[in-house]
Formats: sequence, C-alpha cells, structure tokens
Amino acid sequence: MTSPIPVQAQLPPARSWGGELRAMLLLAWPLALTNLSQVALLVTDTIFLGHLGEIPLAAATLGGNLHFIAMALPFGLAFAATAMMAQEKGRVRGHMREMRRTFRQACWLGVLVYIPIAVTLWNSGPILRATGQDPSLADAAQTFTRAMMWGLLPFYGFMLLRGFLSALERPRAALWVSLAAVGLNAVLSYALVLGGFGAPSLGVLGAGIASATSNAFMFVGLAILVSLDRRFARFRLAGRFWRADWRRMAELTRIGLPIAGTMLLEIGIFSGTALVMGWFGPAAVAAHAVALQVASAAFMIPMGISQAATARVGLAAGATDPLGVRRAGWTAIGLAAGFMALTATLLFLLPDRLASLFLSEEFADTRRLAATLLMVAGLFQLADGVQVAAAGALRGLKDTRLPLLFAALGYWGLGLPIGLLLGFPLGMGPLGIWFGLAAGLAVVAVLMTLRWRKLAFLRA
Repeated sequence: MTSPIPVQAQLPPARSWGGELRAMLLLAWPLALTNLSQVALLVTDTIFLGHLGEIPLAAATLGGNLHFIAMALPFGLAFAATAMMAQEKGRVRGHMREMRRTFRQACWLGVLVYIPIAVTLWNSGPILRATGQDPSLADAAQTFTRAMMWGLLPFYGFMLLRGFLSALERPRAALWVSLAAVGLNAVLSYALVLGGFGAPSLGVLGAGIASATSNAFMFVGLAILVSLDRRFARFRLAGRFWRADWRRMAELTRIGLPIAGTMLLEIGIFSGTALVMGWFGPAAVAAHAVALQVASAAFMIPMGISQAATARVGLAAGATDPLGVRRAGWTAIGLAAGFMALTATLLFLLPDRLASLFLSEEFADTRRLAATLLMVAGLFQLADGVQVAAAGALRGLKDTRLPLLFAALGYWGLGLPIGLLLGFPLGMGPLGIWFGLAAGLAVVAVLMTLRWRKLAFLRA
C-alpha cells in the first residue's frame, strides 16, 4: 500500500552543534506549526465571538480556561508517553514492542482520567459562580464547556499519536491533519456562531460544538493516516489493546503526574488570572482574552521546540549518548530564546494593531486595555520561551519532579501574590496582574535552566 504521507527521512544522530541545529529545526517546525494550528482553532472562535460582543467572548474565555485546566492531566500523560517512546526508540533493540506497549497503556490511562474530568466540566457553572463570577457569565461558560468536553478525549488520542510520530522524528502527518482541522473549524464556527450558510446562530454553544468536532476530526484523521502508512502501521499500535502492563502504567503515572502538575500550575496561573480579571468586569476579561490569545500563539513556537527537545534528548539518552543529550537541550533553549526575542519586539512595536484584529472600534476602551496588556506580554516572552524549552529537555531525561516545584514557587509562590499586590492594594488593576505573571515566568525560567545545566554537565 502506498503511503498517503509525504516521505520524511529519519534524522541521523547529530555529531556536531550544526548537525543538532539542523535536526532540531527539521523536527521542531512541524510540531510548532501543529501547535499554532491548534491555537488557530481558539483564535477562530474568539474572532467570531468577538463580533457578538464582550459577554460571549468573556464566557468562552472563562469556559476555555477551565477546559485547559482540565487538560493538564491528559497533557502530562501524553508528554510522559512521548519521552518514554523516544528513549525506547533510542535504544533501538526491541523498540517497536516497547513503544507499542507504552502507547497502549497511555491510552488506557487517558480513558480513566477522562471520566472525572468530564463530570467536572459538566458542572462548570457552579464552579465559576463559587469563584465570584457573574452568574450570567458562568452559565454561558458552562454552555461552552459542555460542548467542548466531547472533544477532549479525541484530542488526547491525537496528542498520543503525535507523540508517537515525534519519537520517530516524523511529525508532519499531524501537521497536515491539524491544518485541515483549522479550515473545518472556521467553516463550522461561521455557521454555528454567526448563523452562516443558513444555520442557526448558537453563539457560545456553536463555538463549543465547532471546536469539539474539529478535535474529533484531528484524532480520526491522524489515526487513519497512521494506519494506512506502512512505516507506522508495522508498529501495530492497536494490537492486543486489552493487555495490561502494570509496570509501564506505573512508570507513565510516575513521570506524567509531575508533568501534569507543572502544566496545571502554569495553565492554572493564566486561568486564575482570567478569574481575577472577572472581578474587574467583562471588559477586563475580554482584554485579557485577546492579549492571552496573541501571547499563546507566540508561545506555540517554543512549545514545538520543547516537544522536539523531549524527543531529541530522549533519543540521545536512550542511545547512551551524553554529548547528544547536551547538544539537544542547549540547542532547543537557544532556539526558543531567539524566537521569543523577536516576538517581544513585535509586541512592543504593534500592540494596537494586534488588538484591533480581535476588537472593533465599538469596543475602543477594551481594545486599548488589550494593547497595554500585550506590551506587558512582551516583557515575559524571553522567559516563557526559555522555561518551556528547558522543561522539554528535562522531560527527555524523565526529570519531572523538581520542575513541578519550580513551577509552584515561581507561578504561585511569587507571580500571583505579586500580581494581586500590584493589581489591588497598589491600584494598578489588570496591568498589575500581568506584571505579576512576568515576574513568575522569569523565576521559573532561571530555575529550569539551572536544573538543565546541572544535569547536562553531569552527563557530558
């Protein structure tokens, strides 16, 4: 059977810094573009909901933040599976069997954790009201999350398949599927949010349905491509799917829970600030949403570099190549820092232009606030890129516990308290909250880099 996926040669082990840079770029760019396409799904919803006003946009933001918090545990398990499969691939001998078993146990764990997550998302309205949110906003946000939650498990399956392809250094299939999903989501959002093509205008419910459908499409599409391509089908990922491997499941849990905790702390700090913004009113929530969308889009590039670092470091560690481990990690950190320096410049120079992409002149005050927050986002771009790249490199070594402590200290021990102090007692409002975010990210970046420096030195 011919392969429906463009041919992509296996990347050889890098024997120099230049070779590692080339290998990292070849692996990172499809992963980064895949991440961007996933952000594009949310950006599409934000743009369409922005035409309906501040209330629908704010409701989708609150609901979306709860959804991302709920995704922390599945994300952690998926990243743990990627690291394990990369090291198994690096060892070469018996890697097909080992990778298949890891994939299988990660699937079962994902199904188990989805059940309590779905129950929580279904009752998101009372949760939001308990945090002091406006009841109308909480109810609208619950409508959004109840639709979105049906796409969560398929998206987890997509993440696992993408991790499998990343460990093989052949991630482009996930990119093609994600790009197709962006187009599908745009069509569905236009129809279901605004009532295009004669469809009923469902507002936030329509945005949730469109996103869930697109997530399901990504999983089904990628599963079909993997099953049809002989290079991937020979792994027989679904083979003996019912067989348990308790030791491997325990290892996935041991590695994945700290990753999930780290992500929960990171996602939670941004989601928590969205809840705090609700205390300033819907305009502040909408401005926060716009600024966060732009910052998140920029973050997806170093996130792709981080995912490539996990695979490259894991492959080198599995092959017992300490110099390869060192090169892969430092190359990823340098690439992420360089890119985020460029995005910081863009945010400083064009904040008004970027904010105008989401909010019309009708909401001029909200747009000005969003532009101001974007300039603050420019302050933490470099730190955000460095910390995520270093974290990805550490995951490649299965080092996940100390990064969890770093995130707890930086985001919640320092960042949030500083933001609350600046925002309320010192009267800086939403701007102060974002200065707190910048301080927390800077601390985490320094700690993550020092941890990587120590481990890389020990291995080199």
